Amino acid sequence: MSATRDITIGLAERSVKLIPRMPSTFVPSLIMPIFLVVSFSGAFAGLTQLPGFPADKMIDWVFPMTTLQGCAFAGVTTAMAIARDLDNGFYDRLIGSPAPRISLMLGPLLASVIRGMIPLTILLIVAVIGGANFNGGFPGLGMLVICAMSISFIAGCWGLGLAFRAKTQQIAPLMQMGLFTVFFLSTAQMPIQLLTGWIHQVARFNPITNVLQMARQVSLPAGVTWATTWPGFVSLAGMAAVLGLFAYRGLLKIVD
Repeated sequence: MSATRDITIGLAERSVKLIPRMPSTFVPSLIMPIFLVVSFSGAFAGLTQLPGFPADKMIDWVFPMTTLQGCAFAGVTTAMAIARDLDNGFYDRLIGSPAPRISLMLGPLLASVIRGMIPLTILLIVAVIGGANFNGGFPGLGMLVICAMSISFIAGCWGLGLAFRAKTQQIAPLMQMGLFTVFFLSTAQMPIQLLTGWIHQVARFNPITNVLQMARQVSLPAGVTWATTWPGFVSLAGMAAVLGLFAYRGLLKIVD
């Protein structure tokens, strides 16, 4: 047990230390959500005048989404680093070592959560500077933090599952495309009651919709309620279980 813990922490530390050494693999996950929260808050400010729109300001609606998206991309950059290690042969040394196999997955996943703290902090600062409301108070902030850290973990599982199977850096675009797709086929821009057509049906069953609903309690006037919290917890747990198994089965393919 102690060996698993020590190696998990060691691999996580290695991944975090790679950020200043290879900033090009991490900085885009910071720049993109900042750009989105600034551009969407200005360009779509008029949407708050629509009947039934739940936010007083567009930034209140946008910044929780961009925060989660930034954390997701921060999480998946860990998997990109693992894909690089698999590509250049470094990961073969880890497989050949006596390290507990589960630590080879837990280390990068811990790093994904740690990396996710960076965009979470920066986007919160951007939201404060942009004049966002924090109607949910500290309970709402807690909901956002739980969602952000969970999404970092889940995105890490998604990326690792792909990396373990492909064993090449060329899988990175698919990691990113999967995240873009699942976010933008949810209530990323508009509340569910204002969506129409096929995208409304897709968003209804997209688990990210429930997670966004939970995270947005930090800023929306309704604040934190159980009715908007429990579906988010269920969705996070379901995605973590499914994608965690996806990553673990991918690990077994390269260590067996």
